[in-house]
Amino acid sequence: MEQDYDPQGIEVKWQSLWNESRIFEPEPDEREKYFITIPYPYLNGNLHAGHTRTFTIGDVLARHRRMLGYNVLYPMGFHVTGTPIVGLAELIANRDPQTMDVYSRLHGIPENILHTLDTPEKIVDYFKVEAEIAMRSIGYSIDWRRKFTTTDPTYKKFIEWKFNLLHEKGLIVKGAHPVKWCPHDKNPVEDHDILHGEEATIVDFTLVKFEHDGMILPCATLRPETIFGVTNLWVNPDIEHVKLRVSKDGKEEFWVVSKEAYNKLTYTDRDVELIGNVPSESLIGIKARNPLTGKEVITLPASFVKGGNGSGIVMSVPAHAPYDYLALRDLYDKDLTEYGVKENLRDIGFISLIEVKDFGEYPAFDAVTQLGVTDQKDPKAEEATKLVYRREFHGGVLKENTGKYAGIAVSKIKDVLTRDLLEQGIGEVFYEFSEPVVCRCGTPCVVNMVKGQWFLNYSSPQWKDKVYSCLEKMEIIPEEIRVEFNNKVDWLKDKACARKKGLGTKLPFDKEWLIESLGDSTIYMSYYITNKFFSQGISPEQLTPKLFDYVLLGKGTLQETAIDTGLNEQLIARMKADLDYWYPVDLRSSGKDLVPNHLLFFLFHHVAIFEEDKWPRALAVNGFVSLEGQKMSKSKGPILTMTEAVTTYGADITRMYILSSAEQTQDADWRNAGVESAKKQVERFYKLATEIIVSGARSGSEGELKLIDRWMLSRLQQFVRETNNNMTSIRTRGALQSAFFLLYNDVKWYQKRGGIAVLYDVLDTWVRLMAPFTPHICEEIWSAMGHQEGDFISLAPYPIFCPRFVDHDAELAEELVCNTLSDIEEIIKVTKITPQKVVLYTSPGWKTKAFKLAIDMLREGELNPGKLIKALMAEPENRAYGKEIPKYVQKLVPDITSMKTERFEMLHEFNLDEKNILQENCDCLANELGCPIEVYSADSPEFDPENKSKFAAPLRPAIYLEQ
Repeated sequence: MEQDYDPQGIEVKWQSLWNESRIFEPEPDEREKYFITIPYPYLNGNLHAGHTRTFTIGDVLARHRRMLGYNVLYPMGFHVTGTPIVGLAELIANRDPQTMDVYSRLHGIPENILHTLDTPEKIVDYFKVEAEIAMRSIGYSIDWRRKFTTTDPTYKKFIEWKFNLLHEKGLIVKGAHPVKWCPHDKNPVEDHDILHGEEATIVDFTLVKFEHDGMILPCATLRPETIFGVTNLWVNPDIEHVKLRVSKDGKEEFWVVSKEAYNKLTYTDRDVELIGNVPSESLIGIKARNPLTGKEVITLPASFVKGGNGSGIVMSVPAHAPYDYLALRDLYDKDLTEYGVKENLRDIGFISLIEVKDFGEYPAFDAVTQLGVTDQKDPKAEEATKLVYRREFHGGVLKENTGKYAGIAVSKIKDVLTRDLLEQGIGEVFYEFSEPVVCRCGTPCVVNMVKGQWFLNYSSPQWKDKVYSCLEKMEIIPEEIRVEFNNKVDWLKDKACARKKGLGTKLPFDKEWLIESLGDSTIYMSYYITNKFFSQGISPEQLTPKLFDYVLLGKGTLQETAIDTGLNEQLIARMKADLDYWYPVDLRSSGKDLVPNHLLFFLFHHVAIFEEDKWPRALAVNGFVSLEGQKMSKSKGPILTMTEAVTTYGADITRMYILSSAEQTQDADWRNAGVESAKKQVERFYKLATEIIVSGARSGSEGELKLIDRWMLSRLQQFVRETNNNMTSIRTRGALQSAFFLLYNDVKWYQKRGGIAVLYDVLDTWVRLMAPFTPHICEEIWSAMGHQEGDFISLAPYPIFCPRFVDHDAELAEELVCNTLSDIEEIIKVTKITPQKVVLYTSPGWKTKAFKLAIDMLREGELNPGKLIKALMAEPENRAYGKEIPKYVQKLVPDITSMKTERFEMLHEFNLDEKNILQENCDCLANELGCPIEVYSADSPEFDPENKSKFAAPLRPAIYLEQ
């Protein structure tokens, strides 16, 4: 063992030994199995800090379970289907400046290599090697025999089988549905294809047809009920407008919309023909008829109207929309004669149509007044809008002037009214994004009503019911995210599952289409198990549907499958035995961004294909990682690659920092100052371990132990218990807090107090406790402690809580010493006294009796001040303290009842000789304080010039400082 910590040297050494010994290549045996998976990375760039967090959590859990005695499988593959890699290849081939800069400077790809990555296949070949190198360098305990890419011919056979099966079950349908669409690629896009707007949803607006001189001025709204309150329309004179011939279902109309809206309409299920441009000024000052009320309303200029929002023409409801109220108010004193507007706009009467609590007749006016909004450019205008809409939606009811809709809650009116508008031909549904969406190729996306598109029928109630059932039986970590999963299932609609461009597998029953990337990445966990066999020379042609039916689903017979595939029966039987042993997935751990897509579809496809005994057992979700406060992006930067982090700091330091920086779904922020601190902590750990080993320390836990030794062993058991509990709930930050930071402090205190006897025992447990987190340094220390070559700590038993070493009295005794020292130091700090002597007074007997009795009474569930006082006064020797007992009890009872369970359990057998303990530690206290220490019992103090002894209580001695 080297004197100085050399992370790179240690890590390369142990990674090589792990690889040679193949200790992470499990085979089925008699042990309980544990199959953990994480999302395989998408290979359009090098792995970054976000991957580092998710993958390291997975590895720590795998290592922890392996050391607990489970047979653990932790596999890895690579996702390459879809359009992003194709788009990246095009950008590199075209020498796009931003792409070349980001991938050479931030991804660390040498320019002479980057220039060659001009096809999707070359990109896949390059990044799959780099990704494996990065994951090996950080020490992941992955079974690399099972790796694959999603364009491997054998994997394509697997996907063809799966999609044929889903099609046979009626879960893949053909039809016309709105999808996110890239006009450049002419493909539907899913989350992994999107550069901006990953969180965007497709929202169904109601398009209301206002009419002027034979032309339709359509207005898109999410609140069709507000049609009853329209006082005017808004038109932006500075954007382009066009006239269209629009046909649908045999009905022809002439529409006027913004030029951007025309582009969007061409992707709907309408036939749209451009007739010509319309001067925007000519659209202002005209009168348009409200199709529902028949009332004519004026069109007015508004610069806030964006051509890309809706139709580019907006209806105004100033009684209920703060922006409309403010915009109208801002026009009151403007000269609009250039638009032919001569009316006094102050004469426009507001129309109140919703009754809502906490607001008067005009909620928009009330909200603007309450929040002090100055004009439509005031940021508080948005707050006012949200306030009105929220209160109206949750508590609003339509008024009498809405006719037959009066009395209907706002939250229930949209579908009812939209249906009526459609039936009358005065409204249509118009799909729009909730926020702008940009494809990875750089093209703004649109909502396209695709005809003849293949969809996964996720809206099927029967399919959703099975997913709900699966979720109900699963463990979700953290538990509070279960609600989000159920909500996402509830809201999920049909999803396009095929496209015309990109990498991937052809749809087996319609070869014109390629299966999209979120459709071919749902049950690949089962492929890890079979690919161990496929990668040994089995040809794609031998992977027939009968093989997958038999191995994965147990359908057919071994003999039939052998004949169909040409494979020998023994090999097929081994495949099936492996599948039956390892499946289902015991834990799927992932970043929270995959909840609405990968993780959701993972559940849907498992319940559709497998019987219940093969359904996943647990899901865990973790948060994102930013870089010095900035969101990371593979394609734009900033980015910290896994390789760069490991090269700069070492694998164990990188692992320790990323695992301790945040908990569960909290987002982490990679800060260089933080990782430097982690580096120092790991170096201290190595140095301390080296000192213990060099000292020749040996096990002493079974010998004669001092109080401080018993304290150290007892504290160690608490940390063992807390670490295991935190690992069970996947709280890596809490686990490291117990396994490293708090334990390190206690070991240093133990040494400071002169502890030696159990240092070797502590290190033996400590290094195993830390092995899942920092495996390389732990292997090095474990080896230096005398363990034989090949006796890896990665396979050693993980520490388990052992109550035999728990010693509450020892812990309380040391707590008494520590707290007493801390109290004395605080008094010195406040009073600025330099004491010549410190006198301590331990609790009088009657207070100790009261303390113990209170704990006993609470244990029996009957602690209250009156009963406690009565019980104490029943003893003759306590009656002398009749005035003091009630005062002490009033303070004691709340202290006892507010105790945490762990503290109460520690104190319920409280039996310390505090005076003796403090006297034994007088030298320790004197060394720390630089003056002599005297200890007396408050029952009979020999020296008490200021009557301090009356303040003494159990575990809190009174203190007197002599100057």
